[in-house]
Order: sequence, then structure tokens, then C-alpha cells
Amino acid sequence: MRVIEIFHSVQGEGPFTGYRTSFVRTARCNLRCAWCDTAYSFGPGTERSIPSILREVATHRTRHACLTGGEPLLQKESVELLRRLSERGMTTVVETGGSLDVAPYLDVPAVVLSVDVKCPSSKMQGKNRWANLPLLRPTDVVKFVVADRKDYRYAKEVLGREPMPSNVVFQPVYGTNGGRLADWVLHDRLDVRVMVQEHKVLFGDTAGR
Repeated sequence: MRVIEIFHSVQGEGPFTGYRTSFVRTARCNLRCAWCDTAYSFGPGTERSIPSILREVATHRTRHACLTGGEPLLQKESVELLRRLSERGMTTVVETGGSLDVAPYLDVPAVVLSVDVKCPSSKMQGKNRWANLPLLRPTDVVKFVVADRKDYRYAKEVLGREPMPSNVVFQPVYGTNGGRLADWVLHDRLDVRVMVQEHKVLFGDTAGR
């Protein structure tokens, strides 16, 4: 598996926000979002075996893992890694950009899928794989990263049109006005969670945190 970094931090997004988490950041991405904050993951990374990844993750002594990127679904070994983490009693969130098929991951125990729906500001909305959404389970997450009012209107339209799991997150692009997004959600009475990136509140825009 091609890996950019493995690190121990506090989960800053999704249903396990605030928990100590072991992160495995895979290399390469098939998308180029305009506001991407991890462009350093686009490179080839380093080839790592699954046993070596598991050994490093074990040093963090946590029940939670996060497979992120880049785009982890590009890595053919990712399903096996998730199975091995599950066997060790860990719950793993898989963060995906939402352009690739999530079906191979649905039967892996203790896996939560966090699937992006790309809004217009990303310049990648044409890559959304709509066939993923009906497959998601109540415990999975759909995330909209919202930069402006146009993104917000787009996200609302998708909410009204597509099947959604129980957990829908509206997340402001880092550095934009999160309170403004919260006000829009409050005004429209949307049943979504407004969440900022907690790790950036804690550590700033620092790689590996």
C-alpha cells in the first residue's frame, strides 16, 4: 500500500470527533478540489506492507483508526487493511471523496464510511458518484464541504433529491465563516450537523495533526 504518513492525533471530523485516533493517510488522489488542504498527499508516497502499518498503528494504543488520503479507495489493499484492523477490535472511519465505488467496503466489520458530496466550489461536482448514496447505512456519513451560498443551495438540493444516511454533515471550508453556515442551517431548519474541523482549531493547518 502506498502511504504518505501514519500519525496519532485527535479526530477532527465526523462521528468520532474528539477521540484519539490512529490515522493512515494513503498516497495519490483522483480529484483536485480547489480548496484541498492535503495536496501533499498527491505524490507517490512510500510502499508499506499491511503488517508494518498494523505494527505502527498498534503503538498508538487506541480503539479508533481513520483511513484517509489522498483517496484511500484507490489502494487495492485497503479492504484487507480494514479487515485486519477490525480483527484487532478497532473501528475505522474511511474518508473518501465520493467518486469511487464504496460497495467493496460495506461488508467489512467495524467500518464507517464518510463519503463526500462535492459542491461547486470544489470544481469537482461532476465527479460525484450518485450510485454510492443508496448503498450507505444509517451509521455512515455524507459530508458536504461548503464555501459559500451557492454551495449551500447545491447541498440543499441534493438533500432533497438523494437518499441519505442518518448522519449528514455540513462543514465550512477552512478559513470561511462557519457561523454564517450555521445560521443558514438554522433558518432553513435542516436536520444536518454543522461541524468545523476540530483538529485545525486545536493544531492549526499543520500536516500530520
